[in-house]
Amino acid sequence: MLIRPATAADWPGIWPFLREIVAAGETYTWPRDVDEETARALWLVPPPGRTVVAVAPDGTVLGSAKLTPNQLGPGGHVANASFMVAPAAGGRGVGRALGAHVLDLARADGYRAMQFNAVVATNTRAVALWRSLGFEVVGRVPDGFHHPVHGYVDLLVMYRRL
Repeated sequence: MLIRPATAADWPGIWPFLREIVAAGETYTWPRDVDEETARALWLVPPPGRTVVAVAPDGTVLGSAKLTPNQLGPGGHVANASFMVAPAAGGRGVGRALGAHVLDLARADGYRAMQFNAVVATNTRAVALWRSLGFEVVGRVPDGFHHPVHGYVDLLVMYRRL
């Protein structure tokens, strides 16, 4: 697997799994019916943000991540990131590889920390992955997410110094 900067040419490989993940409504705070134009603008971020893709040797996009400042101005030294792995590529280490890669990018860009503002508490695989990469839960928004199966569940704020 190769992780590299995303290009506009990667969007057709990202959009199908991004649409599927968002439509499921289990892990992202985006509208479940997000249209392609809006999704593309939200995912393929302009500088200083970065979007990367993990690709298989045959060029298939296995997952993607975006890195942005969590806040502007005096809060711009803390990074934020979002990750999506194609369901067909789940369990193959794509999320971990993207996570480690984005942490390295954030360090190289001069960020001092990374914060995730809204990790759905029932997304136990993601919570375990982020904990294994050094993140801790620093806050909890009770019933902050309306899950289609579990009803109202907590959102976690996760953080780690770089």
